Amino acid sequence: MLESYLKEIQRYPLLSADEEVVLAKKIESGDGEAVNYLVQCNLRLVVSVAKKFCGSYKNSIMDLIQEGNLGLMSAASKFSYTFNTRFSTYAYPWILQYILRYIYGKTSAISLPHRKEELLRKVSNVQNEFFNVYNREPSIEELSKLLGVGEEEIREAKGFAYSVSSLDVEAAEDSSATVADLIPDSSFNPEKEFFKRLEEAAVMEVVMNLPEKERIVIYNRFNFDRLPHIPTLRELSVELGVSAETVRQLELRALKRMRKEECSIFSNLEYA
Repeated sequence: MLESYLKEIQRYPLLSADEEVVLAKKIESGDGEAVNYLVQCNLRLVVSVAKKFCGSYKNSIMDLIQEGNLGLMSAASKFSYTFNTRFSTYAYPWILQYILRYIYGKTSAISLPHRKEELLRKVSNVQNEFFNVYNREPSIEELSKLLGVGEEEIREAKGFAYSVSSLDVEAAEDSSATVADLIPDSSFNPEKEFFKRLEEAAVMEVVMNLPEKERIVIYNRFNFDRLPHIPTLRELSVELGVSAETVRQLELRALKRMRKEECSIFSNLEYA
């Protein structure tokens, strides 16, 4: 795939400085074809930049080229002949920025917005350099002065910092237990399950003591069978051979009987 792509872009010529100026003037006048041609003639630049990162990171060379091409297009749309520089010099930082943004986004365990990721990286670099020189961590005020960024932004950036550790790492040097072994399992609570079963049994006992029609209404209206469809008053009226209003009255009477029996746990049921 890479070979065919390289053959494809080889057909676009390298531009001279004068040709770039002509294209830049057309771009400023809104010529979309000039933008496309400037991009096509510099696709080889993107490949050369992307190859520098292909070996160090587990990313497809074509993915890196694709991201770099986005940076190239951004540079082409903003290029001006008044910059007094070759387009490749102007486009290089754009291409590099898009490729690095893609790499950092892929390698980070937690994805952050690009600007925050970039600020966090700068803070980390300055902290390391400061520590190497002064053998201590810099204060927020010192970081702010060194980076030319407000102290509140520095605090916010440091709040984004995180570290990743494997759950299989040993919790202590003298123990075979791992970090995962020390994390409590909250998915099952025997005590909670026990009381839940007690509540269900108590509620069922109360319901079974109701008159037949009231029992049918409560059993269906509160979905004891956990069916995907809960019968409506009208559907129950057809089943019992009474009106929907009668079903509603049966339900109210049943609830009143249950309250009289002081079945307080019934109020914890989710009404359908």
